Parts: sequence; C-alpha cells; structure tokens
Amino acid sequence: MLALPAAVHAGDPAAMSSELFKNLKPVYEDDFNGALNTEFWEVRQSSTWIVKEGVLHGSESSKEFQAKKLASNDPSHAGLKPVIWLRKVPENFVCSMRIRHDASAYQRGFPLFDIGHHIHTLVFSEKATTLTIKKNVESRPVGKPLFALNQWHDVVIEAKKGRLVLKVDGEKHVFESPNIDTTGHAQIDFKGVDGGVFQIDSIRLWEGLQEPAGE
Repeated sequence: MLALPAAVHAGDPAAMSSELFKNLKPVYEDDFNGALNTEFWEVRQSSTWIVKEGVLHGSESSKEFQAKKLASNDPSHAGLKPVIWLRKVPENFVCSMRIRHDASAYQRGFPLFDIGHHIHTLVFSEKATTLTIKKNVESRPVGKPLFALNQWHDVVIEAKKGRLVLKVDGEKHVFESPNIDTTGHAQIDFKGVDGGVFQIDSIRLWEGLQEPAGE
C-alpha cells in the first residue's frame, strides 16, 4: 500500500471508472479537513489560499504585493487571480475533483487548467472549452463540456501520451493528438479569474498503470 501523508488516505481505485487505464494506483487524496498539504500543493504569485470548513479557498494576492509587482518588470505575475499548482502528478494519471470558480464574468483565457506548465491548457469560456498545446502548436476548441461560473462541478481529467480526457459533470470529451505528451510535466496548474475565488472541495489523484484491452 502506498504511504500517503497525514490527513490523506488511499482511495479505492475501483471506485473510479477510467477511460484510459485498466488499473489505477492511488497517489494523493484530500478532503481539506486540515492544513494545506505543501508536499503536493505550491501556492503561486502570492495568491491567498486557506482551508475553511473542508474547502480550499483561493483568492487574489494582497494589494501590497500587487502594487509592487505591477510597478515592476513582471506585472503579469501580480497575483490578481488565484493560482496554485498540484505537484507530483504522474505521467499517466487520472485526477478527479469537485471545484468551483466564483466570478462576475469569464476573463479572456481564464479560468483554466494547465496539464504540465503551459503544455496542455484547458480554457473555459461561456460558450466553449479549448485545449491549446504548448501555446501555439495546436488548438482544439469544442462546444462542450461547458464549465459554468458560480456553481460546483465534478471534474475528471485523464492523460497519457496521445490522449487527454476531460469530463465535467459527466459530459465527456476526448482529445487525441500526437502532440499530447505529459512526459516530464508532473503538475496541474489551476488559475482563476482576476478578483475571483477558486474553491476545491475534494481531490483524488491516481497513476494509470495499464491500458484497457485494445488500446
């Protein structure tokens, strides 16, 4: 059995039905009933993250930090939005989570998930979801699944070389491309909207071990 940090328990892999893998190995599980596990999470851009009543809440950085950054030669990292990284993500993985973005409106290019830092970027807007690979190598827009602001969503992301699966509240889309490659990119980045709040109620991460027959 994989040894996991305190307040984290190995989930039952059988409880997760994977599209890409026959077997799953538990890596990390958290319901946010204690302090933020900094072995797996890295807060970015000095944005504000607190655990409260079983939910991880992310919001913008302090006004002092923002003013300093905006006046510097690095204004794009002023922490106007919540930003956090999930580390130690396996090359082949399944990640399920219950999340919510609170904001008055979508922002161009946000909210998003990065599977690998700026490698596979899933951007959510009012009308579409778009996968962009390495910023300008390839772009795959789809009309669904839609990710609405100001409400909770159950999200599952699966990835292996050549394929990325996204499910939002059971609505599935499979992205296939030879440019999809998670080798050496062991993280998922979460980025919200300027002035918005990003919440994570629970998260589970597995390593995908075997592909289904015929893959």
